[in-house]
Amino acid sequence: MRQLNLDQLRTLIAIVDLGTFSAAARALHLAQPTVSLHISELESRLGAPLVVRGSRRVTPTPAGAALAERGRRLLRDADDAVDAVKRQSEGKAGRVRLGTSTGVVVDLLPQVLERLEREHTGIDVEVSILGSGEALTRLMSGTLDIGLVAMPQPPQPQLVLTPWRIQPVMAYVPRRWKAEQRVPRRITPGWLAQQPLIFNEATTHLYRLTMEWFAAAGEAPRARIELNYDAAIRSLVAAGYGAALLPMQESARHEQIEALPITPKLTRRLGIAHRLRSGLDGATLRVLEVLGEFRQS
Repeated sequence: MRQLNLDQLRTLIAIVDLGTFSAAARALHLAQPTVSLHISELESRLGAPLVVRGSRRVTPTPAGAALAERGRRLLRDADDAVDAVKRQSEGKAGRVRLGTSTGVVVDLLPQVLERLEREHTGIDVEVSILGSGEALTRLMSGTLDIGLVAMPQPPQPQLVLTPWRIQPVMAYVPRRWKAEQRVPRRITPGWLAQQPLIFNEATTHLYRLTMEWFAAAGEAPRARIELNYDAAIRSLVAAGYGAALLPMQESARHEQIEALPITPKLTRRLGIAHRLRSGLDGATLRVLEVLGEFRQS
């Protein structure tokens, strides 16, 4: 048996509700022969009579009444499905998969999500903690919608990458070091290389930036420990375990940590990565718009 045709099902329900083919035709904006064709094809498909044609009124057979009852639920579900797709396409609702690093999650992303919740309550953002490389891979495979990634990145023909934020990198040292030794006002690679250090993991973009900063000054220090979670690194700095180079974050102030400028200066640049806009739904476009409101010029 072939699948039910929803237009034919809608025609049957209209006849059951209104009592005549002509009334159903007017309500559905169809020609009366089209209404008759819908019913005859539906009866042929199901192999059962669905209506009894009287002199003044058409009444459903038991099979027709059962189909009309279940058909109402089917049509409601179909209308709900169409409405859900329309709302997602228009950016009024939907789920958007976003990948970002731990540093962005702690400092910047809460502000973005707060604005989204206020302005687009029907959009749910699913956040994954990902390094830049993995985020780009998942974008290209279609398992991620937006990535907040370190820049620069190699060009990808399937992806759009646009600058988003610039974060100055600071030296984070235990505050008690000031009382125990001379800590310069501006931290140099030579001074920092002599201290116990906490680095980001070697797979991260920040690790590469850090090592290039040291190498440019002829230094090649080794870390006591490597982590991929900025908050954990700061906790170790606060405990006096070592110093670290991390992007400046207003939300990361700690009474046991001193954030000091470094020389030469170092910045981390973040970008927004997504697939070509022609393939994005409305919900993803709304999230991109809100992220754009936090872009630094």
